Amino acid sequence: MSPSDSLTVLHESLRGAPVIWKGDYPYFIHPISDGIPRMDADVLRATCDLIVEMVDWSKVDLLVSVEAMGLPLLAAVGDATGKPTVVIRKRSYGMEGEVGVDVSTGYSQSTAYINDIWPGERLLIVDDVISTGGTLEPLLEALEGMGAVLQGIIVAIEKGKGRERLARERPNWPISTLAKIDIVDGKVEIVE
Repeated sequence: MSPSDSLTVLHESLRGAPVIWKGDYPYFIHPISDGIPRMDADVLRATCDLIVEMVDWSKVDLLVSVEAMGLPLLAAVGDATGKPTVVIRKRSYGMEGEVGVDVSTGYSQSTAYINDIWPGERLLIVDDVISTGGTLEPLLEALEGMGAVLQGIIVAIEKGKGRERLARERPNWPISTLAKIDIVDGKVEIVE
């Protein structure tokens, strides 16, 4: 599938995605970001293909994502590239070198735990959604603090101003997104 066709598949899957409200926060429901409704294999394949096409893989040692919804993308991209993967988890394992990081989304706060990432490793971060940047920002700061090299950050779906804010505040972070959406009158709209 060509990159243009892959992007069309992702965009079409986003149009008409259900929207619910968590307090004042509009939350869209999509298979890439929530695991429901069920994911058509073409959507995952298209999203994976877009990521694979964007990266110089000779400059990446390790793929990293955040539990839980980054996992399908992490597994697909890891399989497609043969690169090893690490998941930033929502519970502590107490492994040597584990780093706990407080993170927040538009509607919740938690702690994430980073394990098995070492100084000098060149990372590609793969994630499902960026909205406020409240999860990604403290994790990227922690990874840099651990001595890892942020080779790239690719997020499937951009909603809100989080990526723009981080690009302004941290221009050294190479954040890319595949599709940008907005919620207009309770519906998902693609921002071209």
